[in-house]
Amino acid sequence: MAEITAALVKDLREKSGVGMMDCKNALQETGGDMEAAMELLRKKGLSKAEKKSGRAAAEGLVAGKISADGKTGALIELNAETDFVGKNETFQAAARDIADVALTVEGVEAISAAKTAKGQAVSEMVTHMIATIGENMRLRRSARLSVSQGSVSLYLHNAQGDGVGRLGVIVALEGAGDQAALKEVGRKIAMHVAGTPMPPLALSTDDLDPAAVEKEKKFLTEQALESGKAPQVVEKMIEGRIRKWQEEVVLLKQPFVMNPDQTIEQLVAETTKTVGSAVVLKGFVRFQLGEGVEKAEGPDFAAEVAAMSGQS
Repeated sequence: MAEITAALVKDLREKSGVGMMDCKNALQETGGDMEAAMELLRKKGLSKAEKKSGRAAAEGLVAGKISADGKTGALIELNAETDFVGKNETFQAAARDIADVALTVEGVEAISAAKTAKGQAVSEMVTHMIATIGENMRLRRSARLSVSQGSVSLYLHNAQGDGVGRLGVIVALEGAGDQAALKEVGRKIAMHVAGTPMPPLALSTDDLDPAAVEKEKKFLTEQALESGKAPQVVEKMIEGRIRKWQEEVVLLKQPFVMNPDQTIEQLVAETTKTVGSAVVLKGFVRFQLGEGVEKAEGPDFAAEVAAMSGQS
């Protein structure tokens, strides 16, 4: 039987993402056989996967992929309970595989039922990771953009590995001109969407959610009425303030972060002149990891390691 050293336990921990003590116990049960220990962890976890499904999962990764022809792009968000798992190679590879599937299959349910290039159903792959790593996981959302001619560009902020990060943006530019130029401009717009202080809510004013507009109008109206001004004055004030708000949250109206003297709309118009054909910004998608999900306190891995190092 191989000696169960701290280095061996650490190696299994890094490969599986499972807690230190679980790794140590699995190695002891399998006589130090790494592959057998991995399989044991997987089998033990499967029976617990259903119990884990109720636990909050707001960490993980956003993964993005662009098709070989550059005309389709996809984003997915794969959640886990702790940020540690986002650094796990198996989890990162799974996120990339799911993004590949999302290039041709739309919607979480359809993607979950589809098979990866390795022949395994996405839902089965996620279940096995829950079993092996020991945390609740879920494919939370997906999006895809395509153009008939032009380019879809991807930008991943705070990258955690190849094709994965904590914030992802895809941007679709349609046009028949220089594809390399369109791709570069699209990437710059994607970087703008990721980095602007006011993340855009819609591509154009017409695309704004009416409910969001009404919510903002109600807020501004209540604010104005508190000033004691007459209702007819307030009404005119609100018209101007709503226009200003729309300019702040509509992508085409926003000042370009790389050149604040130019709006995104003006950047697109300039690109039309540069590439020699009409260019249209068809859409964008922005996924920030865990947005809108209640965060949960994860296990104290530093304490686990400290406790492990104190054991013989």
